Amino acid sequence: MSAAPNISGFDTMATRGWLLDGSSRLKLAILISVVCHAAVLFGINFKSPILKDSKTGNPLEVVLVNSKSASKPGKADALAQANRSDRRAETPIPLALKNNQAVETDTASQEAKQLEQEAQQLTTEANSDELMYQAEPPLAQSERSRNAIDTAGLVQRSLELARLEAQTPVNYEAHQHSLKRKFIGVRTREFRFARYAEDWRLKVERIGNLNYPEAARREGLYGKLQLTVGIKSDGSLESIEINRSSGRKVLDEAAIRIVNLAGQNGFAPFPPDISRDTDILHITRTWVFTRSDELASE
Repeated sequence: MSAAPNISGFDTMATRGWLLDGSSRLKLAILISVVCHAAVLFGINFKSPILKDSKTGNPLEVVLVNSKSASKPGKADALAQANRSDRRAETPIPLALKNNQAVETDTASQEAKQLEQEAQQLTTEANSDELMYQAEPPLAQSERSRNAIDTAGLVQRSLELARLEAQTPVNYEAHQHSLKRKFIGVRTREFRFARYAEDWRLKVERIGNLNYPEAARREGLYGKLQLTVGIKSDGSLESIEINRSSGRKVLDEAAIRIVNLAGQNGFAPFPPDISRDTDILHITRTWVFTRSDELASE
């Protein structure tokens, strides 16, 4: 009687042989890896936990109002800085005003663009005028400016001179008429004038002999002439006039020069007894250039 084959022993042998095979083990590892990745990708979901903040409360709404009411509302919808019966503040700016502001903004924008265009046009015109002015040579510009200034100055000075010339005769005549004058000669008998005239004569003779004309001495010229000299109250010269010439120009000019030299530093001022009624004293004397080359008076 034959024995039945041992099946479990055969399976065990077969399994052991398959495990010992290297390629079989590699396939098994790949299969296990694929199953694990699929389980990770499709079977596991991560969800963030919902954190509940116990401190978070309802939002606080504050309403700004333009006016307040005398009574407090029974049930307020919002917090405000003052009581208001209708509970809600209306916007202080009406909708029509907002629309008007939008229109005004557009209008202002258009006006700004228009002003900018006008400014650009004015700038262009100014630059063109400047270029036209610069086109003229600098020398010609300066010459034209100088001529305009000179012309304006001459016109102004001419007007001033004409005005002064128109006023001068009137003022001078009025002043001359208002001055008190006294005319004296060699025969005056009033002591106060005679004494002053004698002192004046001595000074002129002394200066004349110190500055006798060299041409008259060299040429042997002699003669006499009559002069009238005007003296102001302060002793300064007012005028010199030849009443009768010597007939020789050298002697006439020498006599005038001698009187000017004598009065260069001024004659003596009038004493009080003369100045009280005299502003200008006119002294008439005859002067002689003698043959001995001296100056004397008659």
